[in-house]
This record gives sequence, C-alpha cells and structure tokens, in this order.
Amino acid sequence: MTNNHVPTVFGILVVLAALAAPANAAEVTPNSGSPAEFGAKLLVCNICHGENGVPKNATIPVIGGQQESYLVKQLHDFSSGDRNFEVMSWMASTLSQAELGAAAANFAKKSWPARSAGAASTSPPAMVAVCEVCHQQNFVGGLPAPRLAGQSYEYLVEAMRRFAQGERTNNADMMKIMAAISPAEREAMARYLSGL
Repeated sequence: MTNNHVPTVFGILVVLAALAAPANAAEVTPNSGSPAEFGAKLLVCNICHGENGVPKNATIPVIGGQQESYLVKQLHDFSSGDRNFEVMSWMASTLSQAELGAAAANFAKKSWPARSAGAASTSPPAMVAVCEVCHQQNFVGGLPAPRLAGQSYEYLVEAMRRFAQGERTNNADMMKIMAAISPAEREAMARYLSGL
C-alpha cells in the first residue's frame, strides 16, 4: 500500500517555505554591513542616476522603476567584469552579493520618472518591431529585457552603438541584432523609444 500523504506533506512544506521567504529582495538585509552603510552606498547612486530618478546626464540610464531582474544582471556583470564601465564597475565591486540584489530591488520599486513635457514620440521605425519581442509591448520591459520606453535618446543610441561595435558584450543576442542594424536605423529607433 502506498502512502498518499507524501504529496500533501510536500505541498504544505512548499507553502510554508514560500510564506517564510521575504516578499522581495528589498526585505533582505544585507549581511556585509550596517543598514546605514548600505543606505549610504545607495545614496552614491543618486550622484549620477539622480535623486528623483532623472539622471544628471542624458548618457546615464534611468534605473528607478527598471526591471529588477535586469538590474541584478547588470550589477552582477559590472561586478564580475562582464560589463565594463569604470564608475559602475567600481561601485558594483563595493556591494556584496546580497547587496547587489537588495540594491536592484530598491531601484526597481521606485517610480519611473514622468516624461518631460517637451518629449514627443515620432512614428515607429520599421526595425523597432524586432525590439518588442524581448522588451515587451510598449517597450516597458519584462523578465527577458529592460524597459526602453522613456530612456534618453543619448543613452539608447550609445548603448546600441556599443553593442553593435562589440564594446558591450554582456548580451550576445543584442550584439548580433545591433550589428545587423545600420547606424541611421539605430538613431531612428533611439529617437522613437526616447519619446515614449
């Protein structure tokens, strides 16, 4: 005779484990320092990315309200050297693994900054449909890819150029896609996406 209680017991253990886990990474207190120290590290991010979510320079991406999974990957890639940008590589190296996830969760739960009154969307260029496959409907991002809608033209066109020319190598698919698109098409795509 088989024991029919195993699936029930297993189900109860899964539910208990889910209830005991934090709702998201932001609730995890990093172990490597005090909450004040971790908070100070996050304040350093505001120097470039902006206290209110609007970056200080148009070549710097909006990270407040960005996809948490994307932010975790980028911080990990900066920390490991898979993505190289001097300031971010240094900043990510100051964070423990627990702090990388907590920092990503902190920025992901912020609101995306409101679009400036002067921003006007152009008609969608033909090649932008390729982006929607990963970056989701209306380019607001999702698990496979970050939000593009509302990022600055300057950041988008430079990120696309870096992928196309092999300077940014932490996403092989993006490297292939951007290399196949002309600079003029990338500029039109960046202009359209920045106006959304």
